[in-house]
Amino acid sequence: MLLLATLALARPALSQNGNGAPNGAHYNLNIIGVTQAKNPPLTGSDRHTIFVPLVSDQNGDPDTLASDTAPILLTQGPFTVCDGNAFDPAVDCKGNVVNKTGAVFQLPCNNLTSLGLVVPCTSNGPGSIASYQVWARVVGTPGGNGTITLCAFDQTTLTEVCNTDEVLMRNKPNKFTDITKTLTTLVGATGPAGVGNYPLFASGFSGFFWDYDNNGNKVLQLRFYLTPQ
Repeated sequence: MLLLATLALARPALSQNGNGAPNGAHYNLNIIGVTQAKNPPLTGSDRHTIFVPLVSDQNGDPDTLASDTAPILLTQGPFTVCDGNAFDPAVDCKGNVVNKTGAVFQLPCNNLTSLGLVVPCTSNGPGSIASYQVWARVVGTPGGNGTITLCAFDQTTLTEVCNTDEVLMRNKPNKFTDITKTLTTLVGATGPAGVGNYPLFASGFSGFFWDYDNNGNKVLQLRFYLTPQ
């Protein structure tokens, strides 16, 4: 919460620099692909890294889904890596095991006006709602590609619902891309308010996670910029 407050006092002007990313204060998150599972629990610290498989489709399944071995589960609150190890039981920021395997990242519901949300964000305490942009790029060798998007489960049908806006992240060109809607909105989903763009942690959905299908990306860098409305 302290970090979120600090960022709020230094909101970026969002002018871009040479690497394509906006200038200004931001929260960094690095999603690192590794060939061997990490053994330490990697919980309970101020880390900004999450370790996932370098290649997702080890068992013929190309996606890092909630039913797979290394999902990135999402919970609501100030930006925090609750559990940076996607290879062991997933632990949220309160110390609760929430899945048999996976990493856990905590972030606010995004109420950015340009997302065109059909329902507003619902507060879950201090720092649980914010207006922000998400920028991403891939760095590191040998290079690769992958896709990442937001998914959740429909609480009525118990079926998986994924964002229709999916981004292919490549090693070149090595510049940041705005993927705010991809990672913080269920685009074109069917929910309690009909078909539309639903925010993170919207009522009617549960089990939000990032579906990251990695095919050799060493480091996926994410930057979160608080944005004035």
